[in-house]
Formats: sequence, structure tokens, C-alpha cells
Amino acid sequence: MKAMIVGADGQLGSALQEILGDDAIALGHADIDITSPESISSQLDTFDPTVVINAAAYNFVDQAEDEPEVAYRVNALGPRNLAIECQKRDKCLVHISSDYVFGLESSLTPWTEMDTPGPVSAYGMSKLSGEYFVRSLCSKHFVVRTCGLYGHAARRGAGKGNFVETMLRLGTEREELRIIDDQKCTPTNAHDVAVTLCDLAITTSYGLYHATNRGAATWARFAEEIFAYLKMPTKVVRITSNEYQTKARRPAMSLLNCYKLEAVLQNPLRTWESALHEYLDQRTG
Repeated sequence: MKAMIVGADGQLGSALQEILGDDAIALGHADIDITSPESISSQLDTFDPTVVINAAAYNFVDQAEDEPEVAYRVNALGPRNLAIECQKRDKCLVHISSDYVFGLESSLTPWTEMDTPGPVSAYGMSKLSGEYFVRSLCSKHFVVRTCGLYGHAARRGAGKGNFVETMLRLGTEREELRIIDDQKCTPTNAHDVAVTLCDLAITTSYGLYHATNRGAATWARFAEEIFAYLKMPTKVVRITSNEYQTKARRPAMSLLNCYKLEAVLQNPLRTWESALHEYLDQRTG
């Protein structure tokens, strides 16, 4: 599989490069502009990949409330351009989406691919629009939603960081951290998602999927596991979303049901705790 990775410098793109090795065509923002059909067309014709994996995104959730047009251009029109150009060339397109397509409705159980999405932020709206464009314009597509992503590229200076790195930095600066405890999520290792994307891409089971590590946590529980595993003395004070106001609303329920993915690949992802421990070991090893 010859894979053209768009957004190759980010957490997921970097993990994909490590897995694919010489089979990866790594394109960062300086190499391709997904808001430009001409830029996409030029790179596709130059490299002629088997599959295109779009890991590029505008991920500044709060900032998107002030510049929704920028988020839409990257997260919606960018995937639309990729989908059109891939369809012209009969290429497979793997597009990464987000748990933030949910939030308008409440649920007591993890969201499935059949559940109706309802974003509550400009960022979420832009990601959902990108999904719809890819699903309607490219017949050979995989749209994969994930949640709570973290990867080693963040600590190497790529991207805007991640929750793990932020907690480790703040944990060395403060004795106590106030962390939200009423938003459910699944912390997910970028390496695990990257492996899943590669496994999916060599199948013809096209469609919409959810891919996260197994299990559930809140952001406070996530932070507690980080500090406990590294034996850091930082205390976590559990608070509500109302006590930590942000410009953009976040989904209260971000758990994603991954049964469809597991049925296709017959290889469920490991627990979030196991994946996190390995990440922390690699970071400090």
C-alpha cells in the first residue's frame, strides 16, 4: 500500500509515517494545501498513491468560534476537495473525524455510527460537514471518528500539544489541578489509531467507523491515571464544566461504540490505560 499522508507532521500523521515507513508519502502543510484543488491534483498526479489518508485538520476548538470560516475551509472544504480529486482517479480516501460531531443530544451509552450527530460548536460543525462531503463525493472512502487523541509528535514541537503533555507540564508547575469530571471520553493513543487506519485501508469495507482505545474516563480520571502511573504527587480536584467555562461547548458524552470496526478487523484496540502506560514509558524511556 502506497499511502499519501496529508497532515503528516501532526500526531496521527507522524504515527502513520512510523508504521508505513517507505510506503508513506509524507506531505505537511508546506507540501500540500487541501483548500486548493490544484495543489491536491498536482500531488496526486506526481505520486500516484494507492490511498490518501487525510490527517490534516483545524483543531483549535475555541478559536473556531471566532473564525468559523477558517475552520470550515480546512475541515469541510478541504476534505471535499480531496474527495473530488480522489474520485476522479478512483483512489481510496481515509478521512479522520471527531467525537465533536456529537453533543446536541444526550446519551447513556456510547455513540454508534447509526446515531444522528448533532455538533454544539463551530469546530464540530466543520468536522461533520467534512464527513458528509467525503461520504457523498468519494465512493472508496473510510471516515473514521476518534476521541481524546494524543501522540508523541506533540512533545517534539509539532502541532498544538495534547492533554497528556499539558498535564505533565502543569503537574510539574503546580501542586493541584482543577480538571473537568463531567465529560466522558476515551483517551486514545495515536499509534493505535494509525495501525487501525492502515488495516482498514487494505480492505474494501468502505464506510463510517469509530476507532478509539477501549474503556471510558473523564478528563479528571485521565489526569489522575497519568500522575499515578508516573508517581507524581500532583492532586486532581474534580470540577464540573460550569466551573471551567470555555468559548466552545464540548460534548458531555464522547464515548464512541467501536463494535463495527471490531467486526471488520477482528482486532479490538487495547484499553486506554494500557495504551497510556506504553506512551508514558516511551516518553520517559
